Order: sequence, then C-alpha cells, then structure tokens
Amino acid sequence: MSKSILVGILKLLRLPYWLMTGGLSLLMLAAFKGGNLNVSVALLTFFSMALLGSAGFAINDFFDRETDAIIKPRRPIPAGEISPNLAVGISFVLFTVALILSYFINWLCFAVVLIDAVLLILYSLYVKKKSGFFANVLVGCLTGTAFLYGEASGFGGISIASMSIYPVCFGTIGGNILRDILSMDGDSKVGYPTLPRSVGLKMSARVAVLFFLICAFSTPLPYIYHVFGEGYLICMLILSLLIIGSSAILLKTPSLDNVRRIERLITMSMILLPIALLIEAFL
Repeated sequence: MSKSILVGILKLLRLPYWLMTGGLSLLMLAAFKGGNLNVSVALLTFFSMALLGSAGFAINDFFDRETDAIIKPRRPIPAGEISPNLAVGISFVLFTVALILSYFINWLCFAVVLIDAVLLILYSLYVKKKSGFFANVLVGCLTGTAFLYGEASGFGGISIASMSIYPVCFGTIGGNILRDILSMDGDSKVGYPTLPRSVGLKMSARVAVLFFLICAFSTPLPYIYHVFGEGYLICMLILSLLIIGSSAILLKTPSLDNVRRIERLITMSMILLPIALLIEAFL
C-alpha cells in the first residue's frame, strides 16, 4: 500500500471525531457506572461507535465526491489519494465491524448501530441533497445516540437516565446551522439546499438560537431526575450560561462575523460536557 493511499484512508476515517462518537459513548457508560467499567464492554462500546462514525464519513465522501471536487478538493477522493470504490469498500467493512462489535455487547446496542447505519446512508444518499435543514436535524439526533448507547451498553436498556441528557444534542443542530451560514458561498456553487440559502442569514440565526436555547434549558434535567450530581450540574450550568449569552448576541446582531465568533465559542464550550461526565465517573 502506497503512502498516498494510507494518508487518504486516514483522512477518510476522520480519527479526531472518534472522541465525539466512541469517546462520548464511553464517557456516558463510565458516568452511569461510576467509573466501574468492564474493560471488554468499554472497548466494544468505544470502537463500535467510533467505527460507525468513520463508516458514515466514508460513505458520505463517496456520495459527495463530485461536489467535494469543487468546494473541498483536499478530501481524499477528489485529491486522488483513494478511489471511490475503495471508499465504498472501507465504509462497508467499517459498518460490518461496528455491527459485529455491538452484537457482542447486547441486542439493543446492535439495534442502535443498525438504525444509525441506515440513517447515515440515507443522510448521504438522499437527505443532504434534498433538505439541508433536515440534514442538520438528523446529524444532531445521530450525535445524541452516543448518550443512549452509553446506557444501553452498560445496562441493556434505555431509560430516563440517558433520555434526560439527550436534548443536549440540539446544540449540535444549532451549530450545524451556523456552519451552513458560514459555508453559503460554497454551498451555492454546488446547489446544496441549506437553510441559510432558503431563508437567509438572519432567519437561520434565529432557528439556530431556538435549538441552542432548548439545549441550554435542558441541561439540568439529569440533575432534576437524580441521574447525575452537583459536579455535573455546575459544569452544565456554565455551559448553559455561555449558550444563552451567545444566543442573545446572535439575536441582537446576526452578522456574519458574530456567527463565526459564536459558532467557535459554542463549539469550544461543549468541552464542558465531557468534563461533567468525567466528574460523574471518577469523582
């Protein structure tokens, strides 16, 4: 295997995102278990979700290869580092391995991974090309799967424990809308039907703020339902205040510069979520 192909495969996998997919699921499992982890279950949880995410990126790169050649030419397929057929093959292998790993945890984890896999394929094949807004919602909801998966892998079920933290993923939806505002020029070149292209910057910012506020006001729910304690609550209240303050700025002055600053600030602020989970797991 040539160095160019190896580099292309690594780019295709989006390894840093393993922290958000497998990492978040593992942190949820650790928080629910109070840090008392079964090593084999922990590894299966992390890698099944991490590989699922990489499979989704790989199949998305295949379906986006023509548009990426225009707006993202450094992606591995338009850059000529890997072929479209290789990307599909890698995606198939990763989906399969993720399903096998989840099967060894329990049937519910297998079902979650299977449903997510189907949705990721539908997202790349159809949803993204038909409605950028519903694509944003779908990606956000899929991100929230990590919360449910952490409980499912540890206890074989999904309850109010993980459902109470699930609305945090609405912040991801808001962030995706802001990123679509920032990429309007490129999306216009390839005809992506994003929300900002349909309703403009100001209205899109308002929709993003709606999702941000749902996220912000839902963060105390795990504490209210006695799922997590004060350490989690303090971290998430700080996150909520940052989101609410950022939303107020965005509503008052929905300029492109503010969108850029707010998107960066909220993205960075989300580090408070894994910190809160680490506190619950190990302190």
